[in-house]
Amino acid sequence: MNGGRFGALLRPSPRQTIAAAAELLARHQTGGGPVIIWQAIAEPLDRFDARVAAVRAATPGNLPVIAVEGGRRDMPQARGVIRTAMAVEHFHLLHPSRPSRYRCATGGRGSGKSHSVATAVVLLAATKRVRVLCAREIQRSLRESVHRLLEDRVVTLGLSRFFQITDNTITCTSTGSEIIFTGLYQNVAQIKSLEGLDLAWIEEAESVSARSLELLTPTVRRPGSEIWFSLNPDDPAAPVMNFAQNGRPGCRHVHTIYTDNPWCPAELAAEAEYLRAVDDDAYRHVWLGECRMASDAQVFAKKFVVEEFVAGGPGWHGPYYGADFGFARDPTTMVRCWIKGRELFVDYEAYGVGVDIDATPALFDTVPDARSYTVRCDSARPETISYLQRNGYSRAQAVLKWSGSVEDGVAHLRSYERIVVHPRCTHVADELRLYSYKVDRLSGDVLPDLVDRHNHCIDALRYALTPVISCRGGMGFIQFVEGEVEREREAKAQSS
Repeated sequence: MNGGRFGALLRPSPRQTIAAAAELLARHQTGGGPVIIWQAIAEPLDRFDARVAAVRAATPGNLPVIAVEGGRRDMPQARGVIRTAMAVEHFHLLHPSRPSRYRCATGGRGSGKSHSVATAVVLLAATKRVRVLCAREIQRSLRESVHRLLEDRVVTLGLSRFFQITDNTITCTSTGSEIIFTGLYQNVAQIKSLEGLDLAWIEEAESVSARSLELLTPTVRRPGSEIWFSLNPDDPAAPVMNFAQNGRPGCRHVHTIYTDNPWCPAELAAEAEYLRAVDDDAYRHVWLGECRMASDAQVFAKKFVVEEFVAGGPGWHGPYYGADFGFARDPTTMVRCWIKGRELFVDYEAYGVGVDIDATPALFDTVPDARSYTVRCDSARPETISYLQRNGYSRAQAVLKWSGSVEDGVAHLRSYERIVVHPRCTHVADELRLYSYKVDRLSGDVLPDLVDRHNHCIDALRYALTPVISCRGGMGFIQFVEGEVEREREAKAQSS
């Protein structure tokens, strides 16, 4: 995977620097392209900076120089030089001087692994002619792919004039590289027909089936070709864990968490610290990237998926809004959901820890149209509901509760064929993974009692659907949904 120009620029000797500069001048005469310099493994930063300066001086002014290094936050700036860095662990994993048949990046939320891999893919495509496949198990549209992430990296790296980005592909005009996108599931013929792949990047690899891996591996067969995996570990028995646990020859693997990422936003770090304080199990799974042990105690096991979708239109009922208010260190949440056929869809969430009552309306405003519809709220906080009503949420109301309403609500949620969660609703997805029944400590038996954790978004979801939950069966359910939608439309028309 390390082409001639990569090799020349990685060895920091004066002779190689002069040779690289001569090559740049030759390329300039034919139109040229960006110059990409990776810091060599264990190369001192001052020596790397001097090498970057020498290459910049020898490079025609209309060609950008991109310097790639590991871990440094405060990178020196120089005119005509674009500096980019990644976590040290990712820098070593993805370094082009260390080719590997398989490279696997695992970790928790905020670790920056997808960002690092996307950067390496764009730089590789701008370095030499390659054909890259970006895939995941299920991809119904490019919105479900890493297309947008790669596009963002092209722009951030200042390479827009060297790339042509269409709805289906990304190509580098200076090298002829091509990046294509597909889903592995149900695309057997397409995968088998792919020729000349130099690299396959499998994102969200925790969900890839054994069949897809068996199909993909021999397809990526050019000499020197590689397969990269990025994933948040979930099930320890997932097929890709054979790579992540170093059970596959020729695989290099790193695991990182948010504290390994120097650029992890402060907001994400605060969420991680909150969860560590209130729920160590959830913290370890979500933020430390530890596998969730599959268990019969999981309430929504195999009942939900995370997929992109666009709600609304014929056959869609909703939207329904529900809100749960935080006590002490609990989060304040709102969800928006829809019903279509026998499936439930959750497309927006609001989630905040330590939200004061006067900041609650602003938090809820992050959910589209929340002020225009009925919002069913936790009845345990009437003072908060009154405040919302006085501050733009005139249709906020206390939710109806009854003996067994929690159990009835959970049973209703489980009755859908699928619960589809939009990827932006990360907290909803986390809770659906972690919400569980109690387990007897001595016998290991799963008990019918629900554990009162991982349920703030789930409570909001129950509240949103309370009228549907309390409406019993058959045509009564259908009539209720249709009547509710019509009432919401009339109320919205009157308010406008």
